[in-house]
Amino acid sequence: MAHLASRRKLWFTISLLVIIPGLITLIFSGLKLGIDFTGGTLWEIRFDQPTSAVAIESALVDAGVENAIVQKTGPETSESYAIRMPEVKEGSDRKAELAKALQTAIGPFTELDFSSVSGGVSSQIRNRAILAVALASIGILGYIAYAFRNTQNPILYGGAALIAMLHDVLVVLGVFAILGLLFNVQIDALFITALLTVIGFSVHDTIVVFDRIRENLARNPGQDFEEIVDYSLAQTFVRSLNTSLTVVFTLLALVLFGGGSTRLFVLALLIGVVSGTYSSIFNASQILVSWEKGEIQSLFRRLRGTGASPALRSS
Repeated sequence: MAHLASRRKLWFTISLLVIIPGLITLIFSGLKLGIDFTGGTLWEIRFDQPTSAVAIESALVDAGVENAIVQKTGPETSESYAIRMPEVKEGSDRKAELAKALQTAIGPFTELDFSSVSGGVSSQIRNRAILAVALASIGILGYIAYAFRNTQNPILYGGAALIAMLHDVLVVLGVFAILGLLFNVQIDALFITALLTVIGFSVHDTIVVFDRIRENLARNPGQDFEEIVDYSLAQTFVRSLNTSLTVVFTLLALVLFGGGSTRLFVLALLIGVVSGTYSSIFNASQILVSWEKGEIQSLFRRLRGTGASPALRSS
């Protein structure tokens, strides 16, 4: 467990290798938004006989629904499907027409769930979700800066925790962007709940490590900062790992054997918990060391030098 801090460039590189593919997908493809954010109708049904998503889409096209998205849900043996389409109101004649078209083309079915969100409501949900994440981030930065006000640089502790939190958010967003591109996985309001939970878990784990660093700094004021961080990580590593593994095993069981309606929510939590455990140990504390060693400041100076004109750099 010793000398983790001395390998900080390796830990940062691993994080970049994980984040960059998802970030590229996020920039060029984006997230596939569900009806909570775009408006529309989600209709979950289970047919009494075997069918396919293609057959359901064909029946809906014949009924005048051109851009429906049909996905199989539940186990392979189940004939349950989720249909996402433009808004159709509950109890309307249009819904009755679509139900009749599906029964005629495929056969009887049982309605499992029907939810519809208007465009205005979906825009409000999207804006509030963005605001919630932004306010949570600002609140976390302020709280950690206050909690570690007696350290040599309280803003640094808050900034390091915020970067670690951003790391975890980007990992979750990137994975779901890739899943959306490859498998048309859409996010809903539950995804924002999972994201806020991941933020809380990430910061909690980071504070445990930071608190131990602060205690060891007070006990050994003359010791090298990198050695103190290594010692603090050795003290907290087993605790953090055991706590995280308990959560990971529970979430993994829910992903494998839980209901289809919550599987994506639990998957987002699972990815975030694994990422949060990694970032609190291998990123957040290493950012403190890099700052104390002047590596981050040196990087900024090199970046400014690269952006300067040749005349200014030679002068």
